[in-house]
Amino acid sequence: MCEPCSGPSETTNTTREPNALPTTPGVCPVNGQPGMPVPGQTVKALLAVSLRTLGDTEYRFCADEQCAVVYFSTDGSHLFTSADLRERVYQKERSTSTVWVCYCFRHTVGDVQTADHTTQQAIITDIVQGIQAGQCACDLRNPQGSCCLGNVRTLVKAHPAA
Repeated sequence: MCEPCSGPSETTNTTREPNALPTTPGVCPVNGQPGMPVPGQTVKALLAVSLRTLGDTEYRFCADEQCAVVYFSTDGSHLFTSADLRERVYQKERSTSTVWVCYCFRHTVGDVQTADHTTQQAIITDIVQGIQAGQCACDLRNPQGSCCLGNVRTLVKAHPAA
């Protein structure tokens, strides 16, 4: 069950020899920014590539919209981009209206951006009720591996209804 939270790629799946790139554990080797820890099961569930190359290593999520990397291993052996995933990634396409901002209850960026205030609040209520009912699976469905509610609330604040 989710805990409510507050808060396009040209490269493809890259498997490297461990530490082939100079890396700092937890820091994206492409943009140098810290990545959020993401459960291995999330990475496995969302990859659209063979899982045979995955090792027993920790993965991080790069939320930087300007960076092609979505997941990277802390040992420097793997990089995965949006092209390697089954789902489009909200953090990589924040302004694309057809991208899910809520992966469990299927609300798109466009749903939130074009909604009036009442509908925006109804979207938030729908998500909260789904969480309370134990119906969310953000740890598997959301590429960031954690609850979408913070993303939805942030999007609502950025696009207040007129």
